This record gives sequence, structure tokens and C-alpha cells, in this order.
Amino acid sequence: MERVKAIQRNATAAADSDNFRPELVEDEPRYLRRQKPVEIRRKKFGAKNWSQFRRISLWGAIAIAAGVAGYFAVDFARHSPRLLLAKPEQIDLAGNHVVARDSIVGIFRHDAGKSVLTIPLDERRSEIEQIGWVESATVQRILPNRLRVEVTERTPVAFARNGNEIVLIDAHGVLLDRPADVDMRFPIVSGVSDSLAREERERRMQIYEDLVRSLNIVNADSSAQLSEVDLSNPKNVRIVMAGIPGVNAAQAVTIKFGSGDFTPKYRMLVENFAQWQANAGCVHSVDLQFTRQIVLNPDNSGCGERGETKKSK
Repeated sequence: MERVKAIQRNATAAADSDNFRPELVEDEPRYLRRQKPVEIRRKKFGAKNWSQFRRISLWGAIAIAAGVAGYFAVDFARHSPRLLLAKPEQIDLAGNHVVARDSIVGIFRHDAGKSVLTIPLDERRSEIEQIGWVESATVQRILPNRLRVEVTERTPVAFARNGNEIVLIDAHGVLLDRPADVDMRFPIVSGVSDSLAREERERRMQIYEDLVRSLNIVNADSSAQLSEVDLSNPKNVRIVMAGIPGVNAAQAVTIKFGSGDFTPKYRMLVENFAQWQANAGCVHSVDLQFTRQIVLNPDNSGCGERGETKKSK
């Protein structure tokens, strides 16, 4: 009996051991699953790929051919005897009257023996415009081996006092050397010397241009009688006229205009100057800068009259 009981106990222990076994191995994999190998697909070099390859090859060949052609074209442009600027006579010049041809052609001296295709036209144009009398210029190539230069010279409108010198000046305030072989007749302008900035000289010369236009509006011969213009004080422009149109007077007359309204002021002077002269004698100067008031100063050396103030009409 005891033996039977022992066998039963062993069987029970074995059963209990089997009951606990699944719980012990539940967290562990029962087996390792084999990984599926990654399939590598190899593309075939089909018709589409051949078409793309041929297109790339064609463009590459074109690029190489263009590069080679460009190299030979540049080499031809630089060294071909047909394109060289060999003589000054190959430069055609137009528009210059005061500026000497040598002054302009000399700017191209560094280009002698070079191809006209390699000459920096904008740089040469800028150098030509540095010449005092040149207002603007254009430079063009004329193949195979010529250049054409056209200049626009500055137009002087007056003589200007520049220190101890008398030079010419244009409407933009640019001071110009007086050409030796050109006869010019202009009024002399003061107050626009090179001690002033270019912008200020131009501003004052615009006042001068406005003054001359105003005088000619009243009488077309007035600018011919204009002798001097003082722009030292732009707020009180002073002029000297050799005579007043319509008045038989040989003496010069100084007129102070103030800062503007030149046309009505000058018209009033022209219309009344003969009467003023009859009343005051020889008039030396007229001050028109005050509103509705005229100050006359007689020429004491000729008439001996005292100056007087008259109300304008």
C-alpha cells in the first residue's frame, strides 16, 4: 500500500509540474520565424533609358562643339588683321567744331593695334565726355575695322568772371576755355566762378536764362543791350545795360531786379524810362527790387540832379 501511495504522490507532483510549465515559458517564443529575404530588383536598360542617354549625349556634343567654335571665334576677333585698329584715319568723327580732332582721337591711343571688337566703348565714351567742351558723346563700331564717334558740344551763353580770367559758361554752369579762333559776343556774368559748387553755378545760370528770356519778351533787342549780369546775390540780381530800347540815351544804366518777376518789372522800366529821364536827368541806376516802389539814382557827373523816389503807376 505504501508503494501505491508513493506512486500516486509522484504522479500528482508530475501533474502539478506540468501545470506550472506553460506559465514559465509563456514569455519566450516557441520558435524563431525565418526572415523573408529582401528582393532586389534590377532595372533593365530599356528603350526609354536609351532615348534619354542619346539626348544627353547629343546635348553634350553640341556644347563641346559650341565651346570649340566660341574659342576660335574669340581668337579670330582678337587677332584677325581685318579687325585691327591700325590707323587714326579709321576713326570717323562728327559734331566737333571747337574740340580738336586730336583731343578725341588721342583717347584711343591705347587701342592701337587691337581688334575693334575688344575696345571698351562705354569707357571711351566716358573719357571723351570728360573733355570740357563735350556735353555728350556716342561711340560705335563699324565692322570690320572702323569706329564712329559723334559728339555734342556745349553751347556757351555768357562770359564769366573766374578770378582774374574771363571764360565762357553754358546754361548748366560749366566753365569753358575760350577758343582762340572763334569770335563770340555775350554779356559778362559775375558770381559763377569755379569756387562755387557745380550745382550752385547751374542754379544761378538758370536765373540768368530766365532774365534774358524776360527781357526779350518785352523787347527783342534787349538782350543785345545787356552788358553785365551780377549773380553774386541771387536774391537781388543786378544788370548793366548799354542802353534802354526806345530811349535815346548813350550812358549805361544799372538795374536792380530783386529775385524774380523780371518781365513786369522790365516792361514798367521800358514804358517809363523816358519820362523818368526827363524828370530826373541822366539816370545812372534804377532799383526795382521793392514792391510798388522805384528808386532812381541820377548820373551826377552828367546832370548834377539829386536822386529821387517815385511811385510806380
